[in-house]
Amino acid sequence: MAGQGMGEYCVDIVMCIDKTGSMAPIIDEVKSNALSFYQRFVDAMDENDKEVEQLRIKVIAFGDYKADRSPMDESKFFVLPDETDDFKAFVNGIEANGGADTEEDALEAIAVALKSDWTTEGAKRRHAILVFSDAPAHELGKNKGEASYPQGMPEDIKQLAAWWEGTDQTLTSNYQPKAGRLVAFVPNAYPWTEMQAWNRYWPAFSPAGTGLADVDIQSAIDLMVGSF
Repeated sequence: MAGQGMGEYCVDIVMCIDKTGSMAPIIDEVKSNALSFYQRFVDAMDENDKEVEQLRIKVIAFGDYKADRSPMDESKFFVLPDETDDFKAFVNGIEANGGADTEEDALEAIAVALKSDWTTEGAKRRHAILVFSDAPAHELGKNKGEASYPQGMPEDIKQLAAWWEGTDQTLTSNYQPKAGRLVAFVPNAYPWTEMQAWNRYWPAFSPAGTGLADVDIQSAIDLMVGSF
């Protein structure tokens, strides 16, 4: 990592990982990509003459609030490489099980990600979200009657979009829309297709019903780094 230069980046990444049973065939690949992300990202930044002052990664493993006993596991931000062991332990603890219907509660995971304690450090900041899911998502709020449903969620996907764009002030976090980047490895289905109207959103679609496509994490990294 570089020193305290004015042209350096402080980057926060939140990885939202679908942990339901249908992800079992590929969850190891997703976890492997998560664990290799740090070095790949720093290398890509170096190749583009961009220096990283600080990189933090947080993980949100999500499922279905109605069907699952533990529908969401949320870590803190791990400062890498200093907290690599804790980061690896959290990622390796993710198991693919549960989920009842086809859709999962991925939109709530994105909302929880947006409510994170994003960095305010550095001359240049980036607040990025990566989503890995092989399923469509429920309408936001469908399962809000469940006891485990998180507080302070947006009413619907329209309000979630307003959080993302910074036009709704009910989002209480340090998230900065201009710093936001969203890359999603998801099926070609709702809501991922509708979200193409969002700014700074790049989906990598797999055909609906055929599972998650090969996770080309290097392409996602190159895309993000190029957009910085």
